[in-house]
Formats: sequence, structure tokens, C-alpha cells
Amino acid sequence: MIQDIYPHKLFNQYDSTATVAEGDTVLNIYDGKLLLYKSAFEEKRVMFPKVENFGLGREYRYLFAIDEQKYFLLEGQLNDDELPEGTEYVAERGIRIEGIGPDEEVFAAITGKHLADWYRDTKFCGRCGRKMVHSDNERAMECTECKKRFYPRIMPAVIVGVINKDKLLITRYRTGFAHNALIAGFTEIGETMEETVQREVMEEAGIKVKNIRYYKSQPWGSANDILLGYYCEVDGKDEITMDSEELKYAEWVKREDIVLQPGSFSLTNEMMRMFKEGKEGN
Repeated sequence: MIQDIYPHKLFNQYDSTATVAEGDTVLNIYDGKLLLYKSAFEEKRVMFPKVENFGLGREYRYLFAIDEQKYFLLEGQLNDDELPEGTEYVAERGIRIEGIGPDEEVFAAITGKHLADWYRDTKFCGRCGRKMVHSDNERAMECTECKKRFYPRIMPAVIVGVINKDKLLITRYRTGFAHNALIAGFTEIGETMEETVQREVMEEAGIKVKNIRYYKSQPWGSANDILLGYYCEVDGKDEITMDSEELKYAEWVKREDIVLQPGSFSLTNEMMRMFKEGKEGN
């Protein structure tokens, strides 16, 4: 999955003492697009510019480190004359394609987008409307007036593998992602994760489920989520009543007939693969 970057390691702790150096990596993210080197991207390599390509005189925001390499955010869209030679903006979705790498840089892009989105959306206080400033000692934004602190937003969502004997409920979204998927949705206020599983399956497929069991989680910075994967089983009738506004396809598919997504980035794809290989109980 996208976070599986071993032997590399993400260090996501905020470091208020981090100082920027010319060899540090720069993430410039604007409107869902990331600044990358074009020639490398054409070869399916994710390659970010360095601080030395922009100069030390800009305002950089420390994000995280992978191994010894530090990553800094340079906020806002750059003018053409500010772009390092050979770079261009690439849609974040475009880097989640089969064969692209290295893995740690793809994960850095997704995680960096999550933080960049939060910084972009937390410039003003949600309580009193005044300007926010960066905390000096933790990853937080603080209101200059009421002193309320805001922390990075992480939205919980479920991925659900609904099992009907030797079949799995496979879906496809009506818009956006074009490949096979599973039932998915965000947790609502006051719900447990298990209740989210039950509600989402009923809303999207009209099916009751039982024996809900947790599989694995995945940080998914593309949508500012933390995804929690669950398997469950049909409880009673297995006739599908599809939500046609959200889905264009929802069918029971035998293990051997499941077509996986291209690439190995997503929790959804791993759960489909595990069922296809008869390993969903592991």
C-alpha cells in the first residue's frame, strides 16, 4: 500500500527547531497539483525540487522527514518565472499510477498534500474569524484573538469487503475513479466504525451485514482520510439494491473473477486481492 515504504521510514513529528538547508526537499502544492520535474515524471519517477532551486530567502514550513531527508512546504501557486527549469504542476491523482516511484516519494507527495490542504484551509479562526498563526511548539494553528488552537484534520472512513460465501461485493463509482472498488464511506457524528460499515452497505447496496471484523488501516492523504478496512458477511437476503446516484456497478463477483486495480497503492485493492487469494481470514 502507499504507506509501505520500508526500508525507509516517515518521521511525522513536528520539529519547531527544524532549519532549512539547500539540500532539503520542497513540496509546492496548489489546487491539488504538485510541482515535479517533468522529465522524471515522464519516466514514472516522482522527483521534487530542492531548496537550492528556489533559494533560502523564501518562507518554508517544515512538514516531516523520511530517513534523514527533510521536506518543507512552499505555499501558494508560483508564477512561470519562479518555476525551477524543467518543473511543472502535476495532478496528485496522476502520481497514483502503476509502476511509478520511488515509493517513499509517492508517499511524501500524498502526505504532503494532506498537510498542505490543512494549512491552506486554516488561515482564519473557525470560532471568531480572526487570522491564525503557526504555533511555536507543535503542529497547530493558533488564533491571534481568542487563542483557540486547531490541529490537522483527519477524517475517518471505512472500506468494506462484503462477503457472500465465495463471492465479494464489487462496485464501481459513477464518477471519478474508473476501476473496481469496494463499499466505502465516511463515519458520521455519533457512529462507531462498525455502525458506519452497516449504514454504508445498506445505503449503497441495500444489504444487511453481520460478523464485522477489522482488517487493516491506511493513511490516505489524497482525501485527508484515515481508512479503516473491514470484512463482513451478508445477513439474510443477498439481493443488491444499488445506489445509482453514487455507483454505476455493484455485483457479487467470484474470487477467481475479481479484476484488481492497477497498482498496489490502496487498501481497497489489497482487500480485494486478499479475498481473491483466499487470505481474507489471515
